[in-house]
Amino acid sequence: MKLNYREYGEGKPFIILHGLFGFSDNWQTHAKRLADYYRVITVDLRNHGKSPWSDEVSYTSMAEDVHELCVDLGLDEIILMGHSMGGKVAMYFALKYEEMLEKLIVVDIGVKSYPMHHQHILAGIHAVQLDGVETRKQAEADLRKHIESPGIIQFLLKNLYWKEKGQLQWKMNVNALETNMEEILSAVPEMECFVPTLFIRGEMSNYILDEDVHELEHYFPDSELVTIENAGHWVHAEAPEEFVETVLSFLLR
Repeated sequence: MKLNYREYGEGKPFIILHGLFGFSDNWQTHAKRLADYYRVITVDLRNHGKSPWSDEVSYTSMAEDVHELCVDLGLDEIILMGHSMGGKVAMYFALKYEEMLEKLIVVDIGVKSYPMHHQHILAGIHAVQLDGVETRKQAEADLRKHIESPGIIQFLLKNLYWKEKGQLQWKMNVNALETNMEEILSAVPEMECFVPTLFIRGEMSNYILDEDVHELEHYFPDSELVTIENAGHWVHAEAPEEFVETVLSFLLR
């Protein structure tokens, strides 16, 4: 599948993969900052942003999409970074194409499976009556019926666009993502990858627990874990300066 992407800067390729319900624009600020050092490529994964939609939602297919993009652009010695679902896509990519990677960065996601925890987000998405909503303010009110977090509400509102006058549309394939949520929450197959790897977690996030560290080191023997204080699952958005400094410290040393 031909993915939509954006490029910033020049130099060694640095690919960034967003998380579930996200798209490449979520990383624009960080991409511009990192573009002082690298050729940064932010990607819309399948069923997100401006990339094509498909009923097939699997980490294997998403990793293959990223590989196709790398081949099309002639990329090698890649730095690959992914957040949440994008982090698992990055790990699947490393599982099959380790020789193409120079370094790997996985943001606030582990290799384990996760229980279903997106019910309130999906309820909020379904509460938005796309045919009847006339303003973004109205869509925001619909989301608030199920979602308390202002950050998540604003994150989802960025996914709405005017398909035509008076007709809002999601940039994400909600039906396919919801149908395949079990796959999205599944574990990474047991593997051993020797690419230098950095795991970053938010101190207030429960996606990577202390008891998970041994498993991360088993899958990625040349890895380290950095915890950023006073940040949750969206650690890059909640502590942007410390996040970028952590990334550059790992890459430039």
